[in-house]
Amino acid sequence: MSTILLVEDNPHIMKINAEVLSLHGYEVLRASTAAEAREQLAWHRVHLIVLDILLPDGNGLELCRELKGQYAIPILFLTALGENRDVVEGLRAGGDDYLQKPYDLEVLVARIEARLRSEEGRRRYVSYGNLKLDTVSSVGYVNGRDILLTQKEFIVLLLLTRSAEHKVTQAELMQAVWGAASETESRALWTLVSRIRKKLQGEESRLEISALRGGGYRLEQL
Repeated sequence: MSTILLVEDNPHIMKINAEVLSLHGYEVLRASTAAEAREQLAWHRVHLIVLDILLPDGNGLELCRELKGQYAIPILFLTALGENRDVVEGLRAGGDDYLQKPYDLEVLVARIEARLRSEEGRRRYVSYGNLKLDTVSSVGYVNGRDILLTQKEFIVLLLLTRSAEHKVTQAELMQAVWGAASETESRALWTLVSRIRKKLQGEESRLEISALRGGGYRLEQL
C-alpha cells in the first residue's frame, strides 16, 4: 500500500482528498503546515506528497526545495496559483507535477497513479557501472547478460550495489540474508561473496568487492 502525504491547510479540501484517496486504497497522512509535514516525514515512509504552495507557516516552493534535498519522494503541487509562471516556478523548485485548484478529483487520482507507476518502474532496477539488478525478478545482469545469481547472492549484491563505494558491514549483510549474525553466518557470507566475485569477474564487469579492515565489504569499479 502506498502512503500519500497531503499538505493542505484548507480542512474541507483535506477531508475530501483524504477520503477519495483512502477509497482508492492509499494510506493517507495529513499535515496542515510545513512543520507538520516535516514531522510526518520524520516518522513515516511516504511514497508521494501532494503539496499546496500557500501554507500558514511558509511557502510550499521553499518546502519542496528543502524536501527534495532530503528525500527521493515525488511531489505533486496542488494549488490555487495557476499562472504559467507559477507552474514554471513549481517545476523548477523540484515539483514532479502541478495541478491547479479547482480540480477534478479523478484527474488528481490519475496523476497520483501515473506518478507512482513511474516511480515504481524507476525503483525496479538498481545499477552500478555495467551491473544492473532487477529487484522484482531478483536477476542480475552484466553487460545485459544474466550472471545467474542465487537468491542469497542477489540479496548480498543488491545491498552492496545500493551502497556502492561505501562500506557495508558484515552484520548488515548477514541480517539481510539470514536475519541473524553468528560465526556460522560469517563463514557462509564469505563463501557467498567469493561466489559473487567469480561471477562478476567471469563477465568482465570491471567491478570488485573489497574486504575491508575491521569487517565488511565495499563494491567499487576497477
